[in-house]
Amino acid sequence: MKIGIGSDHAGFPYKEEIKPYLQSLGHEVRDFGTDSPAPVDYPRFIRPVAEAVAAGQCERGIVLGGSGNGEAMVANRVRGIRCALCWNLESARLGREHNDANMLSIGERMVPLELALQIVKVWLDTPFAGGRHAVRIQEMDQP
Repeated sequence: MKIGIGSDHAGFPYKEEIKPYLQSLGHEVRDFGTDSPAPVDYPRFIRPVAEAVAAGQCERGIVLGGSGNGEAMVANRVRGIRCALCWNLESARLGREHNDANMLSIGERMVPLELALQIVKVWLDTPFAGGRHAVRIQEMDQP
């Protein structure tokens, strides 16, 4: 799977840990930055990930920040994006199973690295359940 990844300065260390983890699982990773822990404005690095997912250039996207809130908000402004802010394994599982989340947001200041990696794995491995949830996704995507 081709996965886009981006972060602000607060999420940069986790981004650098998650990239090789994704590659070890056999995924292709496209890094949209940032490239250091120097302070940056997160929309500059998050929106391009969301746009790449919405355009089909990446199958999924992962964004990281201090809390993950702003990153999820920016991503969800892009039509066709369903970015789930996840803080535990259940939120990651349900984000995929019920909401068909095509993007994942994690707050580096909110979860330890080991848990963040587990969240990524659950989010990647959980299929969308479809059924009644598909109807809700269609309703969500209506203008």
